[in-house]
Amino acid sequence: MFRRSRAREVALQVLCQRDANRAENPAFAPQFVLERLREQPTRDYAQKLISGVAEKSAEIDQLLTSAAENWRLSRMASVDRNVLRLGTWELLAKDPEVPPPVVLDEAIELSRRFGSAESPAFVNGVLDRVRKSLEAN
Repeated sequence: MFRRSRAREVALQVLCQRDANRAENPAFAPQFVLERLREQPTRDYAQKLISGVAEKSAEIDQLLTSAAENWRLSRMASVDRNVLRLGTWELLAKDPEVPPPVVLDEAIELSRRFGSAESPAFVNGVLDRVRKSLEAN
């Protein structure tokens, strides 16, 4: 069994790096994942998260903009913004092995570990609004 939580941590680190450095080396993400994750299924999941967020970035950011009342994405802390992007992608993916409550729990835990003291509540509120909007459609 591979560790999705660890894959999410590494994917978050890559997304934050991309957020901070738009002129990224294309080999950065695969190399970063390879150096930090030992099991192939965990590496594959991290890569799936990273590429999924990149491929659906416009849709994800639109969902987050709608759900984050009184917050612009550019004003959010990088960690919070990218935890929300990861969580939103996982909600969009609708993987039966990762139901919405698990997605929210994992996102909250990532924000608790890497964000500020206020991050878990913020991430929970925004991601729950995204979940409800997706369920309504």
